[in-house]
Amino acid sequence: MKPLEDIRILAVEQYGAGPFGSVHLADLGAEVIKVEDPSSGGDIGRYVPPYQQGEDSLFFEVFNRNKRSISIDLSTASGREVFEDLVRVSDVVYSNLRGDVPAKIGITYADLKHLNPRIVCCALTGFGMTGPRASEPGYDYVLQGMTGWMDITGEPSGPPTKSGLSLVDYSGGLVAAISILAGVHAARRDGVGMDCDVSLFDTAISMLTYPAIWNLNGDFEPVRMHNSAHPSLVPFQAFETSDSWIVVACPKEKFWQRLGVVIGRPDLVTDDKYATFADRRRNASELIPILEGIFASKTEGEWLALLREAGVPCGPVNTVSQALADEHTVARGMVVDTEHPAFGTVRQVRSPVRVGNDPVEYRRAPQRNEDAEYVFTELLGYDAERIERLTAGTIVETAEGAQK
Repeated sequence: MKPLEDIRILAVEQYGAGPFGSVHLADLGAEVIKVEDPSSGGDIGRYVPPYQQGEDSLFFEVFNRNKRSISIDLSTASGREVFEDLVRVSDVVYSNLRGDVPAKIGITYADLKHLNPRIVCCALTGFGMTGPRASEPGYDYVLQGMTGWMDITGEPSGPPTKSGLSLVDYSGGLVAAISILAGVHAARRDGVGMDCDVSLFDTAISMLTYPAIWNLNGDFEPVRMHNSAHPSLVPFQAFETSDSWIVVACPKEKFWQRLGVVIGRPDLVTDDKYATFADRRRNASELIPILEGIFASKTEGEWLALLREAGVPCGPVNTVSQALADEHTVARGMVVDTEHPAFGTVRQVRSPVRVGNDPVEYRRAPQRNEDAEYVFTELLGYDAERIERLTAGTIVETAEGAQK
């Protein structure tokens, strides 16, 4: 039995942040049923280029594998009827909408507890369901700017810079997944569900971690660091070699001592100016140019071999292609295959979550409304007459209609 096989999640989700949170739960066996609006063509992620055909895209695939889909309009009486029946047999209603929307469309705990007292309603929003910005849309790029991330990323002389990935979205999804698991645990223990008010803004602020506590309790003002250097530990940054770039890290004194031997400069280790973390930070403007000159004297491969043999934390600055082909990526089975009717064999990265030793199965993302028959007959037990009534017009689409 898969770890989360006994959990059912109704996911009123779209795009990246929300689906990224639930895909890890789906990989662990949770039944995640995407509730997609027929009037908008479902999850907007289905239409993200490049590699997009009709209602299929590789973007959608990576966030929605192992899930199911039903296309219903929650603003109609018939659509709401199906949704409420699903709430009765589910554990979680999960959404990623604007902060004021869950209450407006009636998917908070107060709205649904009469149907299922144990339901957990997790809303992942841009700014949360309270506060002055609750009704504003929140997107990763905007939030990286608002929460200080961009101000401390990039070169000191360059412009504010975002991360190369949507890390606020992804982190918010993971926080939502943790909240869901905690909520389900408490609901099963106490017999009472709750709201989980998770926001991308809160997530990004919380991830300021040690720069935040230094700033709140002292005079530390985070700034951009040259060559992606650590704000306090020296050396801990990217160095240019004769043919590429590497990252060298000395987060412990023993690594600094080993580095001195590897680079042929044990005198630097014994020099009082560089003896401790505090000394090296204070005199970084003198030390770093020395190290930059030394690292420029050999190739990436030569330095990595020497550093690894000495036990100094280090690594190459890979391209995405190099990272995906890395021998450790392969050894850890981080790339998996799924079969897709439009794209054939799709290779994608797997979830890093590992629970137990049983292999994880990977099933392609669902086509919109693909699981209507399963939901209506197997899950809800509707008879043919009721299904015909519900599928009349466009209120609830049939699987066949959704794929035309």
